[in-house]
Amino acid sequence: MEPMDIVGKSKEDVSLPKATMSKIIKEMLPPDVRVARDAQDLLVECCVEFINLVSSESNEVCSREEKRTIAPEHVLKALEVLGFGEYIEEVYAAYEQHKLDTLDSPKGGKFSGIEMTEEEALAEQQRMFAEARARMNNGMTLQKQSDPDHGFNG
Repeated sequence: MEPMDIVGKSKEDVSLPKATMSKIIKEMLPPDVRVARDAQDLLVECCVEFINLVSSESNEVCSREEKRTIAPEHVLKALEVLGFGEYIEEVYAAYEQHKLDTLDSPKGGKFSGIEMTEEEALAEQQRMFAEARARMNNGMTLQKQSDPDHGFNG
């Protein structure tokens, strides 16, 4: 398979930080396991291709909704469309945790200046998880109901 073309960039210009990727890879493995440099490079290339794939599909989802900005919901839908639906809840949880982690940062956006105790933040996170599950379950229920191959006559 040919690597995806990135608009305005040569394939050599697009990569992920090798030190960061090496750290992530090592953290995921037992301490006695070593990874060959070629294998690390291959993993980095796989990650770049995965990001390209999800970004491209997210853009398609966004375009179908006639939006010009890719939102987290578009990325989650793209994961579902690409067959990674089993990871959506975990990805959404990581996204919510990222939002909580960045509440106090100067670039915290709309959450800047909001003072929350850890308990309040946890309660808010749980509320958002419940909403996301409800949206996800309602979406899946609607898709199953509208599936012509699984109608009442089948």
